[in-house]
Amino acid sequence: MRPSLVSVIFFALIATGFGQATLRIGDPVELRIGGVPNEEQQQVNNVYTVDASGDINLPYINKVKAAGRTPAELARAIEESYRSNKVYTNPNITVVMQPQTRFVNVGGAVRTPQRVSFTEDMTLLASINAAGGFNDFADQKRVRLLRGNEVKVFDVRQFRRDPSLDVKLQPGDRVEVPQTFF
Repeated sequence: MRPSLVSVIFFALIATGFGQATLRIGDPVELRIGGVPNEEQQQVNNVYTVDASGDINLPYINKVKAAGRTPAELARAIEESYRSNKVYTNPNITVVMQPQTRFVNVGGAVRTPQRVSFTEDMTLLASINAAGGFNDFADQKRVRLLRGNEVKVFDVRQFRRDPSLDVKLQPGDRVEVPQTFF
């Protein structure tokens, strides 16, 4: 049974909506295949997680590099891999990101330390506001941004004076607001 045109368009629109975002380690992606027999679709259609090496492990072709690619780029790479390994002659792959699983962790001297759902336009100050804002003991001059192994310290009071200085965040970033020492 072939997927309906409506479902193919639906998945294509969803994938297009997240076309700017790139996949990262730990991201789950939903994969759908068309152009193959129904029982083969059942083998491949699934949610896969980008592993620690940046790959997803797929039936029949094993690992495909996913980290750093957009959903559309990953779909093309998977299609090519199935073709070049002579598994399928005309696969049609759709990859849908699961954006609700992307977070920024905000902790320390904020009103409600929590994981904040990531949005493409999220900034450092916006993430702090999403966690209830600074508490009464927050040191706004030494807010830390942890990204991978890198740590940067910001005086976020400057962001209020000039919002163009506010730092864009990425999924997985951690924001730590220290307490002041009187």
